[in-house]
Amino acid sequence: MEILRTKDLTKNYKSQIAVNKVNMVINEGDIYGFIGENGAGKTTLIRMVSGLIKQTSGEYSLFENGTLNHSSTSHIGAVVETPSLYLNMTAMDNLKAQAYIIGLKGDLNKKFIDSLNLVGLSEVIDSKKTVKNFSLGMKQRLSIALTLLSDPKFLLLDEPMNGLDPEGIVSMRNLIINLNEKRGITFLISSHILDELSRVATRYGFIHKGVLIKEISKEELMSQGKKHTVIVVDKPEETLQVLKMMGLEQVEVEGHAVKVYDEIMISDVVLSLSQKGIKVTNIIQKEKTIEEFYLELMGGEV
Repeated sequence: MEILRTKDLTKNYKSQIAVNKVNMVINEGDIYGFIGENGAGKTTLIRMVSGLIKQTSGEYSLFENGTLNHSSTSHIGAVVETPSLYLNMTAMDNLKAQAYIIGLKGDLNKKFIDSLNLVGLSEVIDSKKTVKNFSLGMKQRLSIALTLLSDPKFLLLDEPMNGLDPEGIVSMRNLIINLNEKRGITFLISSHILDELSRVATRYGFIHKGVLIKEISKEELMSQGKKHTVIVVDKPEETLQVLKMMGLEQVEVEGHAVKVYDEIMISDVVLSLSQKGIKVTNIIQKEKTIEEFYLELMGGEV
């Protein structure tokens, strides 16, 4: 099932094109990592899809309904830029206020408690601590708890890990994975923390100056990642010659590091180098990271 499809989605601000004819598809169950430089159009697209601003042209559909309508927007939640919270109220009071805004009625106390437990905020269920005294990570998780009150199928998160400490980043990562696997929630997540995004995303979209330049699955990205072995030696040029004598052709030298892109038996290489009096100080097996893929895709322009 398609959760989101955009067709030539465009947003102009006077003479500036913020989002330029974007065609994006997000399928049910995806954790879609949305990557691009500052000002690339990530937040603008998220604001359009969540109904916060109107597009200049183009269209989008949610849940295969063809056109946006109230039944579809009731199944999405969004945390865009700064979390929107009542700072002088407790977590429970924020949930009560949100329930009133979206029209929930009846005894909702269990629903509030379940939402706070789900996002890892069980310690504030009966607390009088106001939100202004929460850490940034707690505020981010409370914002997600508010969105869960409407039982969303699709969550849009704009830089959810921005400004978090390492513990907060891990908590946010685990929360996203848990909501995806246990609740079946599909995600669109923009983030500058690409290494962390790569730990949760199942698909990626790369946007540059308002243009979506590539969509790729995690599996496709991994298959394009060029695995290689880095051998750090005291005599790199001599090492290059030895490796070529061994029939290894995909080799390059960078300082004292010799990168080998062929499949190798490390023990055989070390023995051959040792026999030629070459000292090996380190061996590292690597593969292309999401950051390296992104920089290559952008041609170094970020």
